[in-house]
Amino acid sequence: MSHDITLRVYYEDTDLAGIVYYANYLKFIERGRSEWLRTLGIDQLAMQQTTGHVFAVRRVEADYLRPARFDDLLTVVTDLAQGSPARVVVDQKVMRGDETLFTARVTIACLDAKGRPVRLPADLAAALRG
Repeated sequence: MSHDITLRVYYEDTDLAGIVYYANYLKFIERGRSEWLRTLGIDQLAMQQTTGHVFAVRRVEADYLRPARFDDLLTVVTDLAQGSPARVVVDQKVMRGDETLFTARVTIACLDAKGRPVRLPADLAAALRG
């Protein structure tokens, strides 16, 4: 269950040397996870509006391997690593062509409107199993 998105590095993503600022990789992989959920049929806005449930990052393990630079065309790859009734773990990487620049393992939890952990929505749990 792999998903890819493509994005370009803009000037605003870089430092004075034209290298992507390290925290922006977290933004890039967030976009990748959001689009991955969308392809699984999960409408995060509708979920929040109807149930009050939202997804929250609980843990990120990241490795910065090589720099991305201004105007690079990058691919964010998202793969399911583990799924349970209460959380999802995904492996993500940011690539420039065949070169891996950044990798991360991200644990995502589902929270209710008061910020308490809850089980994953049934449609997401089903999509992860199927």
